[in-house]
Amino acid sequence: MGDLDTGERPHLSRERIVAAAIAFVDRRGLTALTMRRLGTELGVEAMSLYRYVAGRDDLLEGMVDQLVEQLHLDPSGGRPGPDDSWQAYLQWLAHGVRQLVQEHPHAFPLIATRHPAAPWLRPPLRGLGVVEDFLSTLVARGFTDDGAVAAYRAFSSFLLGHLLLEAAMLGSRPVPAVDLRDFPVLRRLEDRLSQDHAAAEFERALEDLLDGLERDLPG
Repeated sequence: MGDLDTGERPHLSRERIVAAAIAFVDRRGLTALTMRRLGTELGVEAMSLYRYVAGRDDLLEGMVDQLVEQLHLDPSGGRPGPDDSWQAYLQWLAHGVRQLVQEHPHAFPLIATRHPAAPWLRPPLRGLGVVEDFLSTLVARGFTDDGAVAAYRAFSSFLLGHLLLEAAMLGSRPVPAVDLRDFPVLRRLEDRLSQDHAAAEFERALEDLLDGLERDLPG
């Protein structure tokens, strides 16, 4: 069976298919993504997609690659220059990753769960270009090689811990009210627990991390 539409054949490419998959997951969630549904979204039969992606697993890998590429942000987008501090660079990068989470909360967990290209790459900074940029930027600003690697590990752990939680909250659906009659402290504090302080907590933890990295710098 051919493409679903009867007019011109839709122009397909791996990049377009992957972008459409990310947009689909943004709207409907990861569990809803199938090759058949994505084909319908693009106006083609699912078999047409297999010329560009080997299957759903390959499609998920492509989605991760495309999302991670967004972290290697364009210098014209406010990236700190060579004369700016390493703190400014890490703040810029951290906010770029957080923006990615806010734009793609349903897709972001893929970055944490898919196997990276090398075992020493750590999500969410798991792209070779992103990590090269990170390490070279810190070394150029006074970090030793060991210090830059330690900063990469600490920074990745900080981002993953905060942003996976934020992605889960952003991607959650309404749930029925919970019966707290047998949990008096939870009942009393439910309103406080429900308050969203994600942005303030992120900024405070980021400042603490930067202070810690600065204390560990030689000299």
